[in-house]
Amino acid sequence: MSAPQRTGRRSLLVTTAALSCLATTAPVALAAPSPSPSATPPARMSSVGGARLGLAGTQVQQAAGVPELPKELTARSWIVSDAESGQVLAAHNAHWRLPPASTLKMLFADTVLPKFPGTTEHRVLTSDLAGIGAGSSMVGIKEGETYSVRDLWLGVFLRSGNDAVHVLSRMYGGLDRTVADMNAHAQDLQALDTHVVTPDGYDAPGQVSSAYDLTLFARSGLQKQDFREYCSTVSAKFPGATEKKKGKSVRGTFEIRNTNRLLSGDSDVSVYQGIAGVKNGNTTNAGATFTGVAERDGKVLLVTVMNPAKNEHNEVYKEAAKLLDWGFAADGKAQPVGELVPPRGTDRASAQPGATASGKATGGPSAEPVARAAREGGSNGVGIALAVAGGLLVLLAGGVFLVNRRWPLPGRLRRRPRP
Repeated sequence: MSAPQRTGRRSLLVTTAALSCLATTAPVALAAPSPSPSATPPARMSSVGGARLGLAGTQVQQAAGVPELPKELTARSWIVSDAESGQVLAAHNAHWRLPPASTLKMLFADTVLPKFPGTTEHRVLTSDLAGIGAGSSMVGIKEGETYSVRDLWLGVFLRSGNDAVHVLSRMYGGLDRTVADMNAHAQDLQALDTHVVTPDGYDAPGQVSSAYDLTLFARSGLQKQDFREYCSTVSAKFPGATEKKKGKSVRGTFEIRNTNRLLSGDSDVSVYQGIAGVKNGNTTNAGATFTGVAERDGKVLLVTVMNPAKNEHNEVYKEAAKLLDWGFAADGKAQPVGELVPPRGTDRASAQPGATASGKATGGPSAEPVARAAREGGSNGVGIALAVAGGLLVLLAGGVFLVNRRWPLPGRLRRRPRP
């Protein structure tokens, strides 16, 4: 959540561009995004991942034994995919370029996380907090106080703090460099619908992404241990302001809680069985957006939902949960309608079985992870994955994805017993 809550009907920011219908082996970027709003998806969109994904409307291979898609899905765009094999099980306007809101922070994290160990400390300057959009979601960073990188990332993932994003961006080399590197990383991931203007996802003319691209960002980020741990953390203690008490400087803490309602729950949304992240968002132009990952019986699914038309509390999570339920029920039955492509330069022939994951983080969070919350809190009996571990989309040290294979999870998925 990185902007004022929407009022009245949401406006959509989307672009259209000409694109020849190409095979998945030769994806082509669309033209630079335009800020012209559109209420309907373009007739022709990117074909990255498969020709069917470039078509408007719902794409699913309905056949005997495949469950029907959930009723009353109102999102402008959504996609359900197998996180390990990359198969897209079903999609709706997958490449429609829409404002992403704070789900864009997944790309920010995937770009910037490797730069700093979690133990690195930074004293916040006035300039670090300059340029934050009015009404932004904030974690509560104070000028003159010192924070660890770990603290800042918890602020990004749990409270979607634009103040934390700006501080990390300044540490990284400035907003302009951060945006440039995010755009370059999106191109490397073949997330060609995406154009970054602000690193925090705050509404800006021309800033767009798609359900397909957001899923690529999540899939890439989830290969990093620290990314997985941050995005699956339910709650944590965050440093407060330093105060003088009895002549001594005392710095307290306050609790922050993850605003991903499938992870932390809410009055009308239960914690989703097997949920392990990833990121939510909400702005005036984007409406509500969400990308989630969940594991059940060895199957790991990714779902992205963008801007439900149904104006109900937590609707984006309700529709995401319905799609995850459908995906697990359709496991082994539904034929894919496309695929999540690997990054540019991937040599599939060179991928060797038995490779191990890279990208292990330094200084990952030790705050309350989702598994601890599962063991100690609540009584609704749903199972929760600690994190989607390194077997997901194995990434070699040389940057090679092992695609179109099934790679098992390491087996450390602690969960509540099922009811």
